[in-house]
Amino acid sequence: MSMIAVNVGVEGHHEYVSGISVGEVILNVHGKKSGAVAALVDGIERDFSFTLQDDCKVEPILGDSKAGLYILRHSCAHLLAQAVVELYPDAKPTIGPPIDHGFYYDFYMDPIGEDDLRTIEKKMNEHIRANHKIIREELDNKSLREMFRDNKFKIEIMDEKIGYDVGSSVYRQGDFVDLCRGPHVPTTKHLMWFKLTSTSTAYWKADNKRESLVRIYGMCYATKEGLKERQRQIEEAGKRDHKKIGKEMELYMIDEMIGKGLPVWLPNGEIIKSEIENYAIETEESYGYQRVTTPVLAKQQLFECSGHLPHYADSMYPPMEMDDGTYYLKAMNCPMHHLVFNNKKRSYRDLPLRIAEYGTVYRNELSGTLSGLLRVRMLSMNDAHIYCTLDQVAKEVRANVQMVNDYYQTFGFENFHLRLSLWDPKKTEKYIDQSENWETTQNHLREILKDIGVPFVEAVGEAAFYGPKIDIQFTTALGREESMSTIQLDFAAKDRFGLSYKDENGEENGEVFVIHRAPLSTHERFVAFLTEHWVGCFPTWLSPIQVQVITISEKQSEYAEKVRLSLERAGVRVSVDDSDATIGKKIRMHRKMRPAYMLILGEDEENNQTVSIRIDRKGDPRNGEQCKDVPLEQFVADIFAEITNRQKELSLIPKS
Repeated sequence: MSMIAVNVGVEGHHEYVSGISVGEVILNVHGKKSGAVAALVDGIERDFSFTLQDDCKVEPILGDSKAGLYILRHSCAHLLAQAVVELYPDAKPTIGPPIDHGFYYDFYMDPIGEDDLRTIEKKMNEHIRANHKIIREELDNKSLREMFRDNKFKIEIMDEKIGYDVGSSVYRQGDFVDLCRGPHVPTTKHLMWFKLTSTSTAYWKADNKRESLVRIYGMCYATKEGLKERQRQIEEAGKRDHKKIGKEMELYMIDEMIGKGLPVWLPNGEIIKSEIENYAIETEESYGYQRVTTPVLAKQQLFECSGHLPHYADSMYPPMEMDDGTYYLKAMNCPMHHLVFNNKKRSYRDLPLRIAEYGTVYRNELSGTLSGLLRVRMLSMNDAHIYCTLDQVAKEVRANVQMVNDYYQTFGFENFHLRLSLWDPKKTEKYIDQSENWETTQNHLREILKDIGVPFVEAVGEAAFYGPKIDIQFTTALGREESMSTIQLDFAAKDRFGLSYKDENGEENGEVFVIHRAPLSTHERFVAFLTEHWVGCFPTWLSPIQVQVITISEKQSEYAEKVRLSLERAGVRVSVDDSDATIGKKIRMHRKMRPAYMLILGEDEENNQTVSIRIDRKGDPRNGEQCKDVPLEQFVADIFAEITNRQKELSLIPKS
């Protein structure tokens, strides 16, 4: 009987009999309430069942750690699959990965509804109470293929990821077994704190030409408190849902007769979009941008030249055959801007050349991925491209990072960070395969960010196909990370389009780099984020209705008209309600439209030529706050200043 030395961290070294399991070591050192779900053995994640044969180091992986939650959620995906195949015997499990805050599993099966989720949850809880041991089994290739012979999706996974010469592992719990590398929690009892959240349609391998699948989402946490906090976040996010608020405030509409993912901006939404656009135009003029307008479609040759065909073909609408050639709806502006650059000879004195456009592009997003304004097929973009030398890139990137910061400060966004998105040299088919250019441009952006002194993370595989980029990652009210803005460095366009300029020596120089930038994302996506961030209670300058005038009785109609004219002459968006409804009913009716201010006009206000200011907006913490006896002229001057300065806060009523 041989002995081994196990380093258990602060507890020092313990001696055990060779062949002891990881779970036994964790129990011996940390006790039953350690909170561990797996362990690191010499830095490698292992199940509790893993046996120790040699001297090693063992560290517990706690359930509430990042690694622990990943394991919990992966295990819960298996529990979901166990319940589904028991309830729906014909269902074929495909893949079930952990994701942020939860997990999902895709099944080849008939569609199910939201009500079915509760039935599945009930079955999952039965298996939790049964406290099945989760057992790892190592099988050879032949045994694996025999085990999953009735599931073509698992066979396909084996073909691609395992091959025909080696085996792999499966995990068994009760009568259910699934192909998996693990690790997993020791028993199903560790999965108590879960909740299924939704179901949707997906495609096998995200290919709409392949099988349609049912995707079931869920969340899982190590503690009851963690699950409850997440449910609280979801509840809060529901209050902020831009789709719900957008309908209440009449911001946009989507009609099946027009098509999914094709929003129509209603008057109130158009106001917000236009205000954002006007602000961006002002800003870009101060940064030296020139504006152009390009067509919504172009010949196939243009997109072949740019490389979007074939690299971006799946996101573009199918070709249109015309009498003079094949055309595509544009999914981006950059190829046309490259032609604008080439429209005449350029000198070094022209660089950097900054070309901006507020146009619409069209992307063929799958119908199952569409969501309100967040994911659409028609995108209004405040797009721009900067043509410059490599030596000028740093200054231009710095200016764009500053522009993003200025924008976000104005709009009240604070929860964001920068991500340096890099290519994946293992998947060269996704990118222009020029490894030296990739290394040069990636290092260049990395050094620029370091020099600016802003914190950033790096993400392999998130680059554009033509170059690395800086993505501004925004955290939503639901805690979901989304890409908001982007600054991309393109090293490929200069060769593909023959971009060049006359340098100081009169020589033709082809080293023209292109910076693609969209600091405000698309207007659709940006308005969605804005709506959820402000719960529809926008700053005054963005509010579709900046002032809602309400009379106490019809007797104040004439004075209300005077107030309206005074405000409109100052450029304020104002609406008047002088109906005979009660004051309470009027306030409740207009609250859902979330005007920045309500003005209450009664006999006293009319006699004294004053207004009573009220903040009363659905979802606003300052509901019901009032300020009386404010001279009309003062109010007009004050709100004009608040709008002109694009203030974030409502300043015309002092905070209590």
